Amino acid sequence: MDLKQAIQKKYGEAARQAAACCTPLSLGCGNPTARIDLQPGQTVLDLGSGGGVDVLLSATRVGPTGKVYGLDMTDEMVALGRENQRKAGVTNVEFLKGTIESIPLPDCSVDVIISNCVINLSTDKDAVVHEAFRVLKPGGRFAVSDVIARGAIPPEIRESVDAWTGCVAGALEEDDYRGKLMAAGFATIEIEGSDPSGAIVANAFIRATKPAPQPCCGSDCCR
Repeated sequence: MDLKQAIQKKYGEAARQAAACCTPLSLGCGNPTARIDLQPGQTVLDLGSGGGVDVLLSATRVGPTGKVYGLDMTDEMVALGRENQRKAGVTNVEFLKGTIESIPLPDCSVDVIISNCVINLSTDKDAVVHEAFRVLKPGGRFAVSDVIARGAIPPEIRESVDAWTGCVAGALEEDDYRGKLMAAGFATIEIEGSDPSGAIVANAFIRATKPAPQPCCGSDCCR
């Protein structure tokens, strides 16, 4: 079983257990919806939306003129999100099946991207941040909860499937995270992380902005 299959298996099982027990599913490491200002009419994308908790919370804040997409690669999670949407009676939400490395949305179609402890699970984080940049509108915001590594993670942990699916082995160090966002084109990057004593990884909140085009000045446009 490869890493992607192991992640799908773990989170598929979690979704089935949540559906069978009729209990809320929380697998995140933060609360991105509480850390960012969402406005009525905005379009939001949740990367790795799971059972849809953050999607439904965001849908309330953007209102009926807004739209929230939840993206997940696991069939069971997409089904759970849609069932939770049905129970909540929310209509401005759409759950999509796909990967965060290849987002099934058009260029410049999203105002805000959120995510809750998912990007660390990807083995191609460069693709994730480039795709996030692509689908954001100019001036759009990237605002995610994730884990960051506190120093080098030992090779035996990096190579452990259990450590990957447990949101440890795939964590980036803060400078690496910042560098990948900069390489994708993001600006105004802020990383706020907790620092528990002795922990290999720590929870963090990462903000970044897709720069808006420069306004025209005089006879030539400043770009």
